[in-house]
Amino acid sequence: MAQEFPTLTNDLLLRAARGEQTERAPVWVMRQAGRYLPEFRKTRETHEFFEICRSPTLATEITMQPIRRYAGLLDAAIIFSDILVIPQAMGMEVIMNPGPHFTDPLNTPADVEKLPREVDVEKELGYVFEALTLTRKTLAGQAPLIGFSGAPWTLMMYMIEGGGSQTRQKSKTWLFKYPEASKQLLERITDICVQYLIGQVNAGAQLLQVFDSNAGDLSPYDFSTFSLPYLKRIADEVREGLKARQLPIVPLTLFAKGASPSLAASAGYDTIGLDWTLDPRDVAKLTDGIIDGRTFTLQGNLDPVVLYGGREAIEREVKRMCNAFHDARGGACKAWIANLGHGITPGVDPEDMKFFLECVHKYSAVPSS
Repeated sequence: MAQEFPTLTNDLLLRAARGEQTERAPVWVMRQAGRYLPEFRKTRETHEFFEICRSPTLATEITMQPIRRYAGLLDAAIIFSDILVIPQAMGMEVIMNPGPHFTDPLNTPADVEKLPREVDVEKELGYVFEALTLTRKTLAGQAPLIGFSGAPWTLMMYMIEGGGSQTRQKSKTWLFKYPEASKQLLERITDICVQYLIGQVNAGAQLLQVFDSNAGDLSPYDFSTFSLPYLKRIADEVREGLKARQLPIVPLTLFAKGASPSLAASAGYDTIGLDWTLDPRDVAKLTDGIIDGRTFTLQGNLDPVVLYGGREAIEREVKRMCNAFHDARGGACKAWIANLGHGITPGVDPEDMKFFLECVHKYSAVPSS
């Protein structure tokens, strides 16, 4: 059964995620609790990245920093954590300095045998659950709390590459050289993702997002073979697991960066995250009605670099983005969550972030006729 939490006073995000028409677009930003904030950098002076992730008190503090700074402007909090806590739960060592580094990545399928067959998600990732519960109570109903996970393919890529990679040569070689072993590893990662996401809702998450940040590195065929089946499993099994545990069936968002929107939609999530290279009008035409006549909620999708362009550029580009999403929904503000097309970057002036949020509030609202 679900825990008791303070009453939510701003449900704009959840209404939009359910496909409803809203008075304006709810807005939040990927990596909104991050290095562009001086208060975050101050905390990092004395605490290592994964130390913060593993401390419910510190993770809550970091999650709340943008909520406090942008009071009344952000419509969601997203728990401060990292997608790579799942490989860590599987026994792999990951160091963040400043980007992720695996001390002993997977080189051949034989290396997978070094990983434990079973993972006790509650034991290994319970600190995330504790952070979610503490943050949900600390929010006191100001905004919904988002939980998240990396997608199996993206997590597998990191586990094999050992960190970021421009070419994904090692991980993609696995797909072609060891296709069955790759699928077995993806299944194991998927099992953990499902348990982890269900546990997040039990702990207080009100919406879940799955990040397939490297989806665009795969051809449509390879995405359909090595990513899509596992994304579908997550959507189906998380909903089934929530129902079985009498937990809320929360909205699910998929951000499959660079993947075909119609393929991403076929995974069965409620919301499709868009990067800045996509026009929401085109995406709506491609995705509306392809599954049971549903209209998908769209999320995004301002180019993060616009935030470096000055106030005039920010206002102009936000207006253009709002017009495109309104056009995609017949002139209405409906089934749209405003966001950037990827995470906010460290050099952004926090005041320019504030101006972006103010512009979304102003221009996403459709005047009543």
